[in-house]
Amino acid sequence: MRYYLSLGSNVGDREQTLLEAVRLLKQTGDVLRCSAFYYSEPWGFVSEHPFCNLCCMVETTLRPLEMLHATQAIERTLGRTKKSSNGQYADRTIDIDLIRAFEGRQEVLWQDAELTLPHPLWQEREFVTIPLKEIQDEQYGN
Repeated sequence: MRYYLSLGSNVGDREQTLLEAVRLLKQTGDVLRCSAFYYSEPWGFVSEHPFCNLCCMVETTLRPLEMLHATQAIERTLGRTKKSSNGQYADRTIDIDLIRAFEGRQEVLWQDAELTLPHPLWQEREFVTIPLKEIQDEQYGN
């Protein structure tokens, strides 16, 4: 499967945290592409700490929930202690979101209590759309 991921950090050494997350993602499969860093103001909450973001494309044998759990383990490894819930966002050392997934050329649609694919808000967030456009493979996604 091919996944497009969005990574963000707004606490600590943001760039180094994102690079370490990408290094750890290589344990899940092949990291095919990564965007440049993209800087943005926090989305959905107020903070004096801007975000550093990037998107990457990963090819792996992991199914959607396995990939979600792998990215959550990476977040914990890098110091994230709590997830956002009920639309309440806060500063964080790392956030990794699964944005889109493809099996062959077919986009994977997934919805359960843990995961929705494609990510329901990705098109509303420039910190996702801009770096995602940089790495998108023409045969996968628009």
